[in-house]
Amino acid sequence: MSALESIRSIVDYDGEVGKITQFLEKFAGGSNGKKAAMADGDEAMDGEQQTGKARSKYVGVLQRVANCAEDTVEIALDDVRAFEVEQSSGHPPFAFASSLAYRIEHNTRCYVELFSRAVDALMPEPEAGAQSEQDADVLDVIFRARRDRDRRDREALRTFDKEVARAAGAQGVGGAAGEPESFPAVLTRRYTLRFVPRAAQKAQAVREVGASQIGHLVTVRGIVTRVSDVRPAMVVAAYLCDACGSEVFQEVKTRQFTPLTQCASQRCVENKSRGKLHRQTRSSRFLRFQEVKLQEMTDQVPMGDIPRTLTIHCVEGTVRTLSPGDVAHVAGVFLPQPYTGFRAMRAGLLADTLLEAHHIRPLKRRYDEMAAELTPEMHMRLAQLMRDPDVYGRVAQAIAPEIFGHEDVKRALLLLLVGAPTKRTNDGMAIRGDINICLMGDPGVAKSQLLRFVAKVAPRGVYTTGRGSSGAGLTAAVMRDAVTGEMVLEGGALVLADNGICAIDEFDKMDENDRTAIHEVMEQQTISISKAGITTTLNARTAILAAANPARSRYNPRMTPEENINLPAALLSRFDVLFLMLDRPSHEDDLMLARHVAWVHTHGRHPTTAADPATEVDVDLLRHFVAAARANNPTLPRAVADYVVGAYVQLRQQHKTAVDAAAARRNLARGTTDSGVPPSAAAGRSAIGNTTPRTLLGILRLAQARARVCGASIVTTDDVDEALRLMDAAHVTLDARPAGPSGAYGDRSARTDQMSAIFAIMTRQLATLQAAEGGDDPAELPQLVYSDVLDRVRDAGYTEADLSRCLNQYENIHILQVNTTRTRITFIATPTATQ
Repeated sequence: MSALESIRSIVDYDGEVGKITQFLEKFAGGSNGKKAAMADGDEAMDGEQQTGKARSKYVGVLQRVANCAEDTVEIALDDVRAFEVEQSSGHPPFAFASSLAYRIEHNTRCYVELFSRAVDALMPEPEAGAQSEQDADVLDVIFRARRDRDRRDREALRTFDKEVARAAGAQGVGGAAGEPESFPAVLTRRYTLRFVPRAAQKAQAVREVGASQIGHLVTVRGIVTRVSDVRPAMVVAAYLCDACGSEVFQEVKTRQFTPLTQCASQRCVENKSRGKLHRQTRSSRFLRFQEVKLQEMTDQVPMGDIPRTLTIHCVEGTVRTLSPGDVAHVAGVFLPQPYTGFRAMRAGLLADTLLEAHHIRPLKRRYDEMAAELTPEMHMRLAQLMRDPDVYGRVAQAIAPEIFGHEDVKRALLLLLVGAPTKRTNDGMAIRGDINICLMGDPGVAKSQLLRFVAKVAPRGVYTTGRGSSGAGLTAAVMRDAVTGEMVLEGGALVLADNGICAIDEFDKMDENDRTAIHEVMEQQTISISKAGITTTLNARTAILAAANPARSRYNPRMTPEENINLPAALLSRFDVLFLMLDRPSHEDDLMLARHVAWVHTHGRHPTTAADPATEVDVDLLRHFVAAARANNPTLPRAVADYVVGAYVQLRQQHKTAVDAAAARRNLARGTTDSGVPPSAAAGRSAIGNTTPRTLLGILRLAQARARVCGASIVTTDDVDEALRLMDAAHVTLDARPAGPSGAYGDRSARTDQMSAIFAIMTRQLATLQAAEGGDDPAELPQLVYSDVLDRVRDAGYTEADLSRCLNQYENIHILQVNTTRTRITFIATPTATQ
């Protein structure tokens, strides 16, 4: 046999439509059916209700569709299954594989049409006054006029012979209004039918959906990376014949179609005129269409593979429900999409795949949605938490509870999650309320874990790394739209994190050109794009949480933070709070940390801090608390504003006094600095820790965020004091230097003593050696010969005793290591030539 034999379908579709009609008419839905009847506004009991039966759930839905109050008919498969189980009561239970819900899941496209037929047959007439003439759709007006004309034609034909009347009633496209050829079914349906998957159906990854599920109703989970514009998609094309005046309708079922050119109505066939058809746009049927790109989540991608992407087609009610950065469960029909044009010739038998969206359920709801949809149980837990006098400290402990210590850092991260209200002046200028925080310090102090926790808690949290992010990946990339072929912008990490938090790990590993892309975002919260003829401004209203490591493997306290972190001061000044997290040996702290880690690994959870485990602040409660706190909008009283002004002026004076004192000490000791720069200029050139106008705005944002956490309607002086305390704690960590020659902690003259000068000589010698050898070998630690270093140190005017003291000090802070024979100096990590 050269071809497969055709097999007659054994499915009784008329019987299936009967079962569907029975389900739509009789399914009450329990409390859901009663709520639907109450929402319909019809409190009168019909015949079924008078006999003790509740009104059907879907009858009320159809009535609202007829009244043009809704445009979607959602059929829940759980309702279909529950109705079948209810109808089979008293009989042996049947398997799910033989149920109607199973057949719908495995042949969804066909059952959409079957359900639509049943809905068309059950569609009631609209209630009186449900829709005014002004609100009527263009097609509704055309249908009404067409029916009136056909009714008049039928009344005129009654005077003629039955054969003539029968011939007039058998016309094709131009027949009477009651004939099925008059209008296509798709044209007259003023609704969209969608299926809601069963609650027991689990969401799959994109790579798990295969060819065996073609035509099935599947549910996938992923993150939205790109959303196209909403465009009209034609489903029925209407034409008007210039010879006979008949209306011809062409149903469009494919992506491309050939328009009709000649009329094929009965009147033109009899007259043998074959009139020319003209497209009627207003009489055609268009649906709102949007294409969405859904990408796999990070936890779904196997090691060494790249995330896969699935195209989602959204129609009518499902459009504008997803935005870039949303994580959602999307249920729809998995279908093949053949290629067209030259791509079809190249692809051969291959076809692309897509998902026709039926039901979309966002996983991370926005803060305003979470605040508006509080359950009674969650509302009671929030009220109990707000009654705690130390709610600020208790909620801060719930941030990454597996991480030991870092109390001030966790408090600052809580304020970052809550944020301050965004203000807009009369002239349209926006004052950002999002708080930017940078965590700097040694490796192994859980900076990355803190970033991941905050990105997980935030509804729109995006986690990325500096090494794996480019400038276009952070802002926006120019892509070609697969549907229209136009150049479009695909948002990067900062655009995906709009109204959320963008966590950037390994901030110091970013290229300088890529790092400058976030300067505008951190202050103006916008992204200005001018690429490929596209000039626009994108919103990036996000809070930046960055983590940076020192240029060496460990932080060198004898150098400034700029020299350790190797980041430009213009970028660091845009952070409201900069914390320096150091790993300093301490017997008590190390003992408590070790016990905490051992407890977590033993019990598989963090130790509880609440007296009652039921009152513990979990992640779900933390999200709802942040959502409730962000709904609060505290005001700044005049007295508190004056208090902030006084504190800011005092901070400026203290900074000026400290700079002048350091310059005076340096003048008395040496007269000038080693580099020849005047002492006052050298003492004040560190931009980190300086008090600037941005510091004033940071104090206000932190104070308002704490007022939100405490549930206060106004900002108090206690909130301002807490903001000042956090900033002071951050500045204290930034001044983490050992005692200088005078014995004072944090003496800035320590960075220019003999030890730092000798270490700079070794750094330059190591950079020269690596450049001569063509780069460093990652398999070996960089080394210097002790005798060569001693010769260069002596040439600079220092002694071997000075070199020994320098090596001992830097060996104690784990920067380098000297072998027992004192012949080799091994660096634990390669320092840069500038340091």
